[in-house]
Amino acid sequence: MTATATSVDRPDRLGPRATPAARPLRLLRRLLPAALAALCGVLLYVSFPPRALSWLALPAFAGFGLLLRGRTWKSGLGLGYVFGLGFLLPLLVWTGVEVGPGPWLALVVAEAAFVALVGAGMTAVSRLPAWPVWAAALWIAGEAARARVPFGGFPWGKIAFGQADGIFLPLAAAGGTPVLGFAVVLCGFGLGEAVRLAVETRRTGALRRGAAVLALLSVAVPVAGAPAARTLVSDKAEDGTTTVALIQGNVPRAGLDFNSQRRAVLDYHARETRRLAAEVEAGRKPRPDLVLWPENSSDIDPYTNADAYAVIEGAAEAIKAPLSVGAVVEREGKLYNEQILWEPGKGPRGIYDKRQIQPFGEFLPLRGMIGALNETWTSMVRQDFSRGHEPGVFTMADARVGLVTCYEAAFDWTVRSTVTDGAQLISVPSNNATFDRSEMTYQQLAMSRVRAVEHSRTVTVPVTSGVSAVIMPDGRITQKTGMFVADSLVQKVPLRSSQTPATRLGVLPELALVLLAAGGLGWAVSGAVRARRTAGTTPAGTTHVGTTHVGTTRQASDQA
Repeated sequence: MTATATSVDRPDRLGPRATPAARPLRLLRRLLPAALAALCGVLLYVSFPPRALSWLALPAFAGFGLLLRGRTWKSGLGLGYVFGLGFLLPLLVWTGVEVGPGPWLALVVAEAAFVALVGAGMTAVSRLPAWPVWAAALWIAGEAARARVPFGGFPWGKIAFGQADGIFLPLAAAGGTPVLGFAVVLCGFGLGEAVRLAVETRRTGALRRGAAVLALLSVAVPVAGAPAARTLVSDKAEDGTTTVALIQGNVPRAGLDFNSQRRAVLDYHARETRRLAAEVEAGRKPRPDLVLWPENSSDIDPYTNADAYAVIEGAAEAIKAPLSVGAVVEREGKLYNEQILWEPGKGPRGIYDKRQIQPFGEFLPLRGMIGALNETWTSMVRQDFSRGHEPGVFTMADARVGLVTCYEAAFDWTVRSTVTDGAQLISVPSNNATFDRSEMTYQQLAMSRVRAVEHSRTVTVPVTSGVSAVIMPDGRITQKTGMFVADSLVQKVPLRSSQTPATRLGVLPELALVLLAAGGLGWAVSGAVRARRTAGTTPAGTTHVGTTHVGTTRQASDQA
């Protein structure tokens, strides 16, 4: 009789009856994919500002794709969640700078759930021909969902926002942030697939040409498309130029109690404006045609407070140019985060009310339930801000300036609407003082650089405490301030009126990618259902035929 080895005799098989010595190894093998997924997520985080390492997004997605390929949807769900945590935990740590770890962790837990669902979908499409295309489209579909729900969405962490220093940036002008993000993710997945095929070819000696060509195209098309898209962006002054001044008045101290120093903040911005006016009169700086103050530069309502009105009017008359002033105002019992067009000698002449307001910062969702759990939130957000409804485009010294207030820069529709409404340059007045010196400031600045390329417009970023900057239509920063200093920037910038394809197409590229993702997922699911039905109808006694069929199906999909 010939002895038959069992799992006990061969602990290397790591079966259910493995020896105690083999169990730690089995546990390690189970945990290794999760550890690698988390590492890929951290690598993706490192690709984001303030580091100029945008290329790290490619190996991050290459590794993530290899981990997901061929797994079950449950494994994809878990690995996607771990990947999301590795990415978002460090990326969003600034949300807990002043309010503690609770809100930060809650936000990350919720946002990582979107990544988990995308991971589950990716495992399904990973068996399809040209799977990097379907998987990249699924990632963009996940970003589209995150940008809309819940509570108006939270698009922070879109892959496009990590590419301000990358070679793919010009693609923003071709189709906006969805096309830019899709190109990066597709290139990453294609790179991973190319590596896998190279290893497989070396091991087996057989090259699957069809799969290799598709993998190489997944890398080559985005890389080649970026230089072609560069022709869509120009610094040419189509409508002349204007000299713009950005005022950064600074704040008495960082943190949440910044808001208790409202009069000091207003005085600081008026003082910096008067200082600039003195330099202009002395001939040390050019005279600005228009002056931009940041968000919350006057949290004292100038409509109801005569002192605030006088301070702003005095600054406008000193600089002899129209101001855009960030103010908190109350009308008919409603609170608005507002930009006011202020003409020297004439006072307020136009307003823009912020349309995309920030949950848990400017309004409190589920106020009753959250208040019962944590009174800190209700004390911080005593009154909800109301939303504006019209794009803000101020005519300032013959220049049409589109207003996008702080948090709004993360949303595609808010920025685009100002350009389609006639903006020749864009201003993103912001207040980052409540986040101290965190990475949030640099992440937000990178968003503005992407928006400049997306719409081929100069973008100005006046910030209460820094970093304020002037960004050219090609995404270059030509001037910027430090953090927590009083300063001003003055520069002649081009005015432009032509529209990029991204501006004209609007949401259509994103919609096309969402439909592509849905088509790929539908194809994968229907194929799996058919395979199960075929296996279920196999006659009794011929189980091996069904097994062979399933194996053949997987092999055929791998060869595609």
